[in-house]
Amino acid sequence: MATLQDIGVSAFINILSAFAFLLAFALLRIQPVNDRVYFPKWYFARARKSPRRAGNFVGKFVNLNFTTYLTFLNWMPQAMKMTEAEIIDHAGLDSAVFLRIYTLGLKIFMPVTVVALLILIPVNVSDGTISFLKKDLVTSDIDKLSISNVRPQSSRFFIHIGLEYLFTIWTCFMLYKEYDNIASMRLRYLASQHRRVDQFTVVVRNVPHASGKSVSDSVDRFFQTNHPEHYLCHQAVYDAKKFAKLVRQRERLQNWLDYYQLKFERHPEKRPTSKRGFLGLWGVRVDSIDYYKQQIKNLDRRMALEREKVIKDPESILPVAFVSFNSRWGAAVCAQTQQSKNPTLWLTNWAPEPRDVYWNNLAIPFVSLTVRKLVISLSVFALVFFYMIPIAFVQSLANLEGLERVAPFLRPVIELNFIKSFLQGFLPGLALKIFLYILPTVLVIMSKIEGHIAMSMLERKAAAKYYYFMLVNVFLGSIITGTAFEQLHSFLHQSATEIPRTIGVSIPMKATFFITYIMVDGWAGIAAEILRLKSLVIYHLKNMFLVKTERDRERAMDPGSVDYPETLPTLQLYFLLGIVYAVVTPILLPFILVFFALAYLVYRHQIINVYNQQYESVAAFWPHVHSRIIASLLISQLLLMGLLSTKEAANSTPLLVILPILTLAFHKYCKSRFEPAFRKYPLEEAMAKDIAERAAEPNLNLKAYLADAYLHPIFQSFVVEEEQVIQVRVDKHQSHHVSPSGSGSELSSPSPPHHVSISQHQVEHNYEQNYEHSYEHNYEHNYDYQYEAEHRNYYSYHYEGQP
Repeated sequence: MATLQDIGVSAFINILSAFAFLLAFALLRIQPVNDRVYFPKWYFARARKSPRRAGNFVGKFVNLNFTTYLTFLNWMPQAMKMTEAEIIDHAGLDSAVFLRIYTLGLKIFMPVTVVALLILIPVNVSDGTISFLKKDLVTSDIDKLSISNVRPQSSRFFIHIGLEYLFTIWTCFMLYKEYDNIASMRLRYLASQHRRVDQFTVVVRNVPHASGKSVSDSVDRFFQTNHPEHYLCHQAVYDAKKFAKLVRQRERLQNWLDYYQLKFERHPEKRPTSKRGFLGLWGVRVDSIDYYKQQIKNLDRRMALEREKVIKDPESILPVAFVSFNSRWGAAVCAQTQQSKNPTLWLTNWAPEPRDVYWNNLAIPFVSLTVRKLVISLSVFALVFFYMIPIAFVQSLANLEGLERVAPFLRPVIELNFIKSFLQGFLPGLALKIFLYILPTVLVIMSKIEGHIAMSMLERKAAAKYYYFMLVNVFLGSIITGTAFEQLHSFLHQSATEIPRTIGVSIPMKATFFITYIMVDGWAGIAAEILRLKSLVIYHLKNMFLVKTERDRERAMDPGSVDYPETLPTLQLYFLLGIVYAVVTPILLPFILVFFALAYLVYRHQIINVYNQQYESVAAFWPHVHSRIIASLLISQLLLMGLLSTKEAANSTPLLVILPILTLAFHKYCKSRFEPAFRKYPLEEAMAKDIAERAAEPNLNLKAYLADAYLHPIFQSFVVEEEQVIQVRVDKHQSHHVSPSGSGSELSSPSPPHHVSISQHQVEHNYEQNYEHSYEHNYEHNYDYQYEAEHRNYYSYHYEGQP
């Protein structure tokens, strides 16, 4: 059991680590050579220029303005400058609501911490039952501050019950206000958007096969029949994995061509040459520019043939389509109703925004989806319990006294004070953090196999799995296995009737382990997040060895995004710990507050300057956050009921029975009151938006606007012009073609070409992501996500004289 000395050692190590990370970040961020690592978002927005372009040779790498070193900590007030409305414009509603979770934690736990420390600590300390149990149990001075120190049958438990009611009411009040605010923010955000293609489009899955008809003909006929007044057009989805491989190959060749052309521009007196053999080590020496131009030309022919082959092959059309309507109202009716008497066919749902589409999962059949979900559920269940083994090992490190009693031969090794304090106060939290490092990636892969069609949904499902894992392994697993290790001697030498009482006393003592975990993960870990050490090293390695063009340098920046599959469950774990231990061991609460405050500051800075979100779900994750905070309240109430039952508090325990019922009733009310705003699009809102749009733009050509919104990668025509742009050939004004059956249909097949210029990197990047994201850059006119010139005045902050 960790003592006050162990907690002090852990706090010293973690505070020192966090300070070192923050100091290193403050110094590294003002160096010109690191500017693209710490401000990539502004480079992608074309709102920042590299400071390396000016100054002498040394000044391109090191900041020679020594006055900036005196104000190197001003990143903290700068991170607080943007208002919430500006953050929504700058980074989207998802980012703004994500930050609100941290402020919610501060709003809940600041008053709870003050009340708990002022009332519960004196109540717990003055009873002193721990001193009578020391001969049987492994205890520490911290346990004197917990409910374990209150004598059985004490009337003081009424104070704990009263505060449990008070904390629950306060948490529910704050949750209600936050749910109301975020639901309103979501509706305002949707209403303020000038136009979004996903408001007019539904994704249709499990299109039934009809003999003698293609999938496109079936979709066209079905929606012309069942939605005759609102159906506009649809876009088919193709299986083009081989074509995607050719795209990636072409991009590599294009990179080399760009590199040698830049090299020739810098030294026009000598044309670059290279050997054609493996890695350029042997083979015939050729003119590099001519060689790669010819290679790209040959590959373009192969791609054209492959593209034509896929388009003409009926088997390559997948039983899924993006169906667009001439009004938001028509799309809302289709997306929110059942289309067929067979509920497994013609499955409709709102289409994700184009950059949110995960193309690989679009064509999974209904039966396969059910099987996949079952298999993944069993796999997650097995994974959770497999991880109990390393969790138990971590707990053995956290409870050395219990092991010493059973295995006294270990005592000489771990008896030294500093080693013992390090092992108990720092190593358990660090070991647990390491064991959890790769888990989110594994769970995201599992969610992809599960068959979800949007990246936002994939990440929410992965976050749910990770939350259940954290609940079972980190919270319950740590308590159960930790209690077994701590009280092993007591369990072996007392009667079975006394074991429940021993567990009841022991569970609050696990607060010491969670305190060490919070300091490692929530203090040092958050400070390490802002340093971006991994991204910094990778960027400079790529810059030295791989970057050949400006396009390569942009990719090397790798700004990343908020890692929802990991950060949301971790946040929910901190809510769980704070709510559970607020009444049981309130000394843990100040450590929680430090985490919320530091994390809010760090993530605010990262969202403003670094992260470049892949998609915008309009805060679709908030209902999950709300539900898991409610679950934390229920766990807290049930745990306190069980704890009081072991304390023989028969008179006071029944008073808690009504609290879970009231909490569930509150959750049900919030679910029915606010959740529809996150699940459905009100027809009233859709109709009002349609009427206003028709009045403002009576001549709007909606078909042209939607023609290439969900353009499948197979419709890309890779022809490199002198300006090195790619022509996407899609008919935006004439969508009719003659189907094999001779009937006219409105499809997104290539017709007389309409040329849209987009950068090669933007298109091919979509393929590299396995069709995970659609064409946010290709069709900027469809969205209001771009940075308007009038906003840049208050976005363009000055960092130590660097714009």
